Amino acid sequence: MLFRSGLNHLTWERSVLVDGVDRLPDLVSDHVKEISEDIELPPWLIQQLGMVPSYYLRYYYAHDQVVSEQRGTERTRAEAVMEVEAELLKMYADPALDTKPEALSKRGGAFYSEAAVDLLAGLTGTGSGDTDAPQVVNVTNGDTLPFLPADAVVEVPARVTAAGAVPLPVDPVQPLLRGLISHAFAYEELALAAAQRGV
Repeated sequence: MLFRSGLNHLTWERSVLVDGVDRLPDLVSDHVKEISEDIELPPWLIQQLGMVPSYYLRYYYAHDQVVSEQRGTERTRAEAVMEVEAELLKMYADPALDTKPEALSKRGGAFYSEAAVDLLAGLTGTGSGDTDAPQVVNVTNGDTLPFLPADAVVEVPARVTAAGAVPLPVDPVQPLLRGLISHAFAYEELALAAAQRGV
């Protein structure tokens, strides 16, 4: 079972429990090169953290490199995704479509469909087996991450049933992670306030 916590797209895999034993240190030690290539962050950073950051954290940890890469491209990732989504929407308008469009592989989020099915099974009470396992979802914080307001939205493991998603307790978040989470949340609060005021 994976234990991830943070904000949407701002999370770290902080432990991997197998029969109650945390196997993450061994996974990082034995597979740091593959992990590094997958999330496009240097091996030394993963080893120093002792956990696996979300791919999206490269925008923070490798900021200068990402900006440099984006300046060298003709279009942004957002523009590329918008083009793919427009293509997919045209395809999905065809009721005869009964195969997975190749364009979907360009979109990213390869395993979101499996997570969505598990989530729906939990919410409708139709799940069995692994759907009873905790799922990582976005939920209202409450006191899950005590350094954030109760009404903040956090991404943490939760028990999902027909009654909704209830966050599970998480280990205290280390100061280095708390700082980045708090910083990103402050940005979200300021962006929301600006949108509400129209400035």
